[in-house]
Amino acid sequence: MPSRESYEVQKGEKSLVQKAKLEANQQDILAAALGMRISGPQKPPATIWQPLKLFAYSQLTSLVRKATLKDSSLPHKYEKVHNFKVHTFRGPHWCEYCANFMWGLKAQGVKCADCGLNVHKQCSTMVPRNCVPDLKHVKKVYSCELTTLVKAHNTKRPMVVDMCIQEIESRGLKSEGLYRMSGFSDSVEDVKSAFDRDGEKTDISANAYEDINIITGALKLYLRDLPIPVISYDAYPRFIEVAKLEDPEKQQEAFREALELLPAAHSETLRYLMVHLKRVTLNEKDNLMNAENLGIVFGPTLLRAPNLDAMTALNDIRYQRQVVEFLIKNEDTLF
Repeated sequence: MPSRESYEVQKGEKSLVQKAKLEANQQDILAAALGMRISGPQKPPATIWQPLKLFAYSQLTSLVRKATLKDSSLPHKYEKVHNFKVHTFRGPHWCEYCANFMWGLKAQGVKCADCGLNVHKQCSTMVPRNCVPDLKHVKKVYSCELTTLVKAHNTKRPMVVDMCIQEIESRGLKSEGLYRMSGFSDSVEDVKSAFDRDGEKTDISANAYEDINIITGALKLYLRDLPIPVISYDAYPRFIEVAKLEDPEKQQEAFREALELLPAAHSETLRYLMVHLKRVTLNEKDNLMNAENLGIVFGPTLLRAPNLDAMTALNDIRYQRQVVEFLIKNEDTLF
């Protein structure tokens, strides 16, 4: 029977062998990561391997950090078509899609007003829907198409919506008549001009605008000025149809399907707004604003249908209110 001393020696030798195999395996992995081939007798001695290992670890750590930062800074993939307009180019110009020359003295092709892409008119129908707006082309905030604005600023929602809602929630949730009361129109226009001029650097704090109704007015004006409403023209008929349903369960499922019709930027903006309006209703005892009252205020703002006759538009007002009221009450299950 072997002694305890010999057993400890064998155990120590076994541990050294396992450690050597582990280090060798780590060397192979790191060498592969660095694109090196060091096998068999060609493996470097420990005096060379140690600094090489430290270098490899530093490089791999750097790559992981860069990948993480890259992922976190990726723009949100909101699909956007190009906003092409007929353009007259000065001097020789080539199509950025087919790489062929643009002939003519004027109106040789089209130019995207949002990202600056220059192509033949016939090529514009084949260009992928991957417009990435550039801030040097997108000069304003108000009256700018919603998806264009969020892609230009690389955000999920327009900064106007984020900043105004944050300011309202910080000091105005208990203000009586919130969103129903109007601020001075001149002051609201000042806020609009400030956002167009300064963007996210705009000061809308109490020091600049003490009356919270000015901030609510600026937010409502932004939503009204959108060339395509938050609930887009394409989705509008479906939302009105759903509002007419009488079965609550069928209505909820139909609203979920209708929400899927919205472009990503519109859907996210609507979600954020409904969460905020739900918080407003939780302070109804102070601000006297329930979901029905907010539906009256925001219905015609969030839902607008083009080319409707006066009678149809008048009848739709009731359903516009009901859509917003339902979205507020059920925001936790719909979004």
